[in-house]
Amino acid sequence: MADMPVETIPTDPSRPSPSSGTALCLSGGGYRAMLFHLGSLWRLYEADLLKTVERISSVSGGSITAGVLALHWSRLSFDKDSIQSAFVPHVVSPIRKLAGRTIDVGAILRGVFLPGRASDRIAKAYDKVLFNGATLQDITDTPRFVFNATNVQSGALWRFMKPYMRDYRVGEVKIPTIPLSHAVAASSAFPPVLSPLVMRLPEDAYTPGSGMDLQRAPFTTRVVLTDGGVYDNLGLETAWKRCATVLVSDGGGKLAPAAKPKSDWARHAYRVLGVIDNQVRALRKRQVIDSYKSGDRTGAYWGIRTNIADYHLDDAFDCPHDRTLALANTPTRLKHVDDHLQERLINWGYAVCDAALRTHCDPQLPKPEGYPYPSAGV
Repeated sequence: MADMPVETIPTDPSRPSPSSGTALCLSGGGYRAMLFHLGSLWRLYEADLLKTVERISSVSGGSITAGVLALHWSRLSFDKDSIQSAFVPHVVSPIRKLAGRTIDVGAILRGVFLPGRASDRIAKAYDKVLFNGATLQDITDTPRFVFNATNVQSGALWRFMKPYMRDYRVGEVKIPTIPLSHAVAASSAFPPVLSPLVMRLPEDAYTPGSGMDLQRAPFTTRVVLTDGGVYDNLGLETAWKRCATVLVSDGGGKLAPAAKPKSDWARHAYRVLGVIDNQVRALRKRQVIDSYKSGDRTGAYWGIRTNIADYHLDDAFDCPHDRTLALANTPTRLKHVDDHLQERLINWGYAVCDAALRTHCDPQLPKPEGYPYPSAGV
């Protein structure tokens, strides 16, 4: 039996028994991952698989994409003919609109020189472009969307969902009315520049006795959150324990070599954190794939750094590895992405998702006629 790529906590059984349902995990990676996942969703929608997913778990950049999908799920008919009439206007267009804007630099500078935090300004930008005042109570009930952040105080995962938000150590708040933009901003509060996001809550908001050992102020009343990828960079935690079939879309990056790494404490610490994140991501990926091979789980993994030739699919999309690696090296930022690069990232997510699905999930699935944006390629 393969080692699980998630951590068991004291409230879990030693080996959680998953249901027969399907989960989709969307990793972090800024706008790069946001657009890559958008291509993956496009292919899943066309293949009639997205409508069968019971749980969508996301972190960081993946949570931006998931937030838009969750808010507009009820407007999607999931008919193949509705791609242009429903999926594109309600999901693709808002995300592409955000990708055309730089929101991190202004938020950081205002956070340095003016009162307030950078994360609050990011939440405001998300709300203005994507969510228009929606709260967690405005998203769909089914599938279950889980937006994951990391609780800096407890060191545990803080999960935002429509029925509740919780940290197993701090406790549970039922029917949270937190703005959707705040949940997504907490999940994508990249440290150190966009972190932390602070939530102030009344102590009586929590279900009595729902926290294991930290259900007391200030853990309950001033919740300090950072990027969900700090705890779980693939968004696996809340999906792996519940579903027997797990699909993983990984838009995360890879640490680039540095011949002369900086030695000042701030930049050196940032580099060391990058090394740790890189190794944890690689370990989780290996454990996910080993679990597929051992039969612990079914599903498929595809990543922005994947070589599509590794699927050995005779009719896979023509995606030269040097070109897709260049896409994978798009910086992890919330920075303006030009239209052509947006379309290439969406096409690449679409193509590699297609290869993974037809290799590992449904060999009878017909190859698509072409990319979402045929003239852009990858």
